[in-house]
Amino acid sequence: MGTYVYGVTAAAHPALPEGMAGVGDPPRRVRVLTEGELAALVSDAPDGLRPGRRDRLAHRNVLAVAGGGGCVLPMRFGSVAPDDDTVTGVLAERADHYRERLRTLDGKVEYDVRASSVDEAVLHRVMSEHPELRALAEAGRRAGGGSHRSRLLLDEMVVDAVRVREATDAAEVRQALEPESVAVSAGPGSADRLVDVSFLVDRRCAETFLAGVARLRASHPHLDLSVSGPLPPYSFVEPGPAEPAVSTVGRGPRQEEDG
Repeated sequence: MGTYVYGVTAAAHPALPEGMAGVGDPPRRVRVLTEGELAALVSDAPDGLRPGRRDRLAHRNVLAVAGGGGCVLPMRFGSVAPDDDTVTGVLAERADHYRERLRTLDGKVEYDVRASSVDEAVLHRVMSEHPELRALAEAGRRAGGGSHRSRLLLDEMVVDAVRVREATDAAEVRQALEPESVAVSAGPGSADRLVDVSFLVDRRCAETFLAGVARLRASHPHLDLSVSGPLPPYSFVEPGPAEPAVSTVGRGPRQEEDG
């Protein structure tokens, strides 16, 4: 069956609500395993666990409730150890690492920021920033579209200008938000995203951080800019010094935010 692991916290962490339910159908009862100064939030692992909405929400709810009482190092959805003894063995083996992470992440939350270009809007901005491109486009229109060679040349120049604009946008987003954060972690990214970055933010500075996001939206209307959070600091737990002792089902640390 195995042991499903939700997160790691201090042994002195306040008790969870009695009978708290976790993943599975029917939901498995959440338990606490202690080892020295550390504790793991666990339940029996259901057979055939899949990253469905119900179980992802259950995983997230356990972390949200536990996080209300103090710092919890969140594990990825689908983290399963062979048994309870394996979990407590990992707590003992990586005790220094987990204690350091708990100290560092106490009072911190994660915000995931993603941005992509709105095609027509970024093209309009590029043309407004490059009068030489506007002049070439206008000359082509006056010439009935221009030659095939001139159209190709203009297209290449526009593509290059868009790439430069997108690289500048990505840097501006990160540079604007980094001063309001404690740490930054680059996400996996994708071909259609300019920005995929996680920011670790002190809870007391969350409003300031979100105000920075709002300013970016206003100053960069050609970007589709989204922010998810506050989240448990999935991107900042970092693996311990030993090889992982749990297997993981699912797509990675960010999936817990998906609706």
